[in-house]
Order: sequence, then C-alpha cells, then structure tokens
Amino acid sequence: MRILYGVVGEGMGHAIRSKVIIERLLQWGHEVEIVVSGRAHDFLKKRFEGVNRIWGLTIEMEDNRISKLDTALAVLQGATTGWPENVRQYMDLTDRFSPDVVISDFETWSTLYAHNHRLPLICLDNIQAVRRLWHPAEVLRGRKADWRLTKGVIKAKIPHADHYMVLSFFDSAPRKDRTTVVPPILRPEILQATARDGEHILVYQTSPTFSQLPDQLRLFGDIPFKIYGLRRDITEPVVEDNLTFCPFSEAGFIDDLASCRGVIASAGFTLIGEALYFGKPYLATPVRGQFEQVMNARYIEHLGYGLQDEEFDEFSIRAFIGHLDEFAQNLQSYPRHDNEPVFEKLQILLDQAAAGVPLGFT
Repeated sequence: MRILYGVVGEGMGHAIRSKVIIERLLQWGHEVEIVVSGRAHDFLKKRFEGVNRIWGLTIEMEDNRISKLDTALAVLQGATTGWPENVRQYMDLTDRFSPDVVISDFETWSTLYAHNHRLPLICLDNIQAVRRLWHPAEVLRGRKADWRLTKGVIKAKIPHADHYMVLSFFDSAPRKDRTTVVPPILRPEILQATARDGEHILVYQTSPTFSQLPDQLRLFGDIPFKIYGLRRDITEPVVEDNLTFCPFSEAGFIDDLASCRGVIASAGFTLIGEALYFGKPYLATPVRGQFEQVMNARYIEHLGYGLQDEEFDEFSIRAFIGHLDEFAQNLQSYPRHDNEPVFEKLQILLDQAAAGVPLGFT
C-alpha cells in the first residue's frame, strides 16, 4: 500500500515514535511518504526518503508556561509563508503520489488531505487520550474547564478519523467508539537496554525556568544527580559537588535512565513511557497551561508511580526522595510491553483499509 504519514513537529516525541512505526511499515513492504514540520523534519529527513517539510504550529514558552500571545504572534508570522508552502506541497504530492491510506500522529495537513481525498484515516498518538478515554475524578479535579477546552482543540485539529489508536501508559477505557488503547511505543534502544539499580537520580530539564534547580539539588549532598538539558553548550561531563552536568548523548542518556533511582523531568509522554518501562519513579513538572502534560503528571501521582508539582521546589524533591522505595514497589506491577501490540493492531487496520472494510469495525 501507499501510505501518507503525517507527523506533528512540536515536540520530538512524535518524531521518535513515528520513526519506529515507519521502519516497520517499510519492512512490511509499504511505500511511505512523510509530511512533517519543525525540528522533527530534520530528524526524519536523516533517516528516510520521501520526507516533505510543511509549516506547522510553533508553541512559545515563558516561565515553564505556554505563552498565548507569543504563540499567536508566531502563528501569524509563520502563516504568511507557511500556508502558501503547504498549498504547494499539497499540489505536488497530489501530482506524484496517490496514497491508499493516511496515518496521522496529531498532524493536521495529512488529516485534511485524507478528508479531501476520502481516504481511510488512522490517528495514532497519545494526545487523543485527553478526549477519547475516561478519566477518574482525581485526575480532573479543579481542571475540568481546561479539560473541556483541550478536548475541543483536539477535536478540531484531528476530526473524524476512521480509527483512533490511543497510546497510553495508564489503564483507561475508551469513552468513544472506533478507539483502541495501546501501550507506549518504545525505541529499539530502550527495549535493548537492561534496567539496573544505580545510586543517581536522572534530571532532564531544558526550560530556563529551572535555572535555580542546581542550587536546590545541592541541598541533597549525599545523593548524586545526573543533569541533562540545563547546559547545552558542554561537550564533556562537568562535575560540581553532587551534580554531574551531562552533554547530550542518546546512548549516555538511555544508560543513565536505565540505571537511575528515579527521574525528575517534565511530563512529556515519551520520557514517561520509557522511565516506567524501566520501573523508575518519576517526579513530573508539567508545562503549565499544557493540559495533556498536567494530566500525565496527575496520573503518575494517582497510580503511585511518583509525584507531580507544577511549581516545583525543594519540598517536592524531598518528598519524592523520601518515597522512592514505595514508588519503585508500586511500579513492579506496571505492565511492560514491547511494540508488538501496536504493530498487530496497525496491521489489522491496514488490512481492513486494503479490503475496503470500514475501520470502525474491528
């Protein structure tokens, strides 16, 4: 089959998991054309042929919070050149590539293409969990207005897919039909690594909001911390007291993740899935104003896998460290899967699309 695969460019997690799916599609013998925006374009362009750059929404951050004004300005500025480029890409793709089915990882351009050409559309992402799954009252308490608003945005961005494959690290039943819940997609490097019990706590933060974090961590002098993201200009590890600032290294990061006692990071879905797979407790610092991250963080605490704190301070760290053994014990029951459940479901849907069977009936 000829497959058009759309990948949203905001956040690298979408590109990382799309790489895993696209590699399997190519192994199955399908022809894949990719449309992607942002940093994700460069990531996928290095790894596949048929990667097309399109314009996509850019979210601007300030003080670990989404800046609505700066985001709106970025959208307006980008649209002046972005929309004409998207139209050009649309016409070019229509002329040279005739897809049989479209897969979208929360990407709007490919979704519109599927609707305009009346093609089967499979939505495969984690964002749909906000809208298409049931959530306990504890997770939504005090944030129902944000939940309702976010549901509306998600529905407008990816409407009327033939089937939704919802990636989730928590066990929740679908609240809508044409929905299948599947476990997080894991990189081969994660599946090949072995979890170990080390002494350090892994810290991953890139926001300038956390510039005071090193001083807070120094208060826990008997605990080593390995920190990624705060010093992007270093090429070698820098040791200061109980802190080790690490340069970016995929292999080094995965090894430190697999061997840590716990993780302190934002509430992005990809890293959460990898940390829980290794059985590592998690202190989540969600981006304020980003409900999907707030929801992820609350689920971590609700399930007993760690803690969450939108403000984040010394007391959060102290509470997290004091309960590491308890969180690790709870994580022993976390269901660990490889990617086969995702592949099996996707294969069924593609077979149905090829046979002309409605994807809502599985």
